Amino acid sequence: MPQSKDRVIVASDVSSRDGVGVEIYRDDELVVEIFRDDTEKTRTITVFKESVSLELMQECIEVFKKEIPWDFIEYDE
Repeated sequence: MPQSKDRVIVASDVSSRDGVGVEIYRDDELVVEIFRDDTEKTRTITVFKESVSLELMQECIEVFKKEIPWDFIEYDE
């Protein structure tokens, strides 16, 4: 059986939200996005598959922690 092909994209978004996140692809299919919104001061996970194994979710969170600075950007008001 062929091994799955994983890919991670780090991307920022400033249209409907303001922050940065990671998109995790498995076999060229977007599986999970984890996003840090600096305006809302939130970190969210969006799952694009019906089910994701706990092991894969843990891997995704570790990738997010490694790739994205944990602290929010502070904006002057």
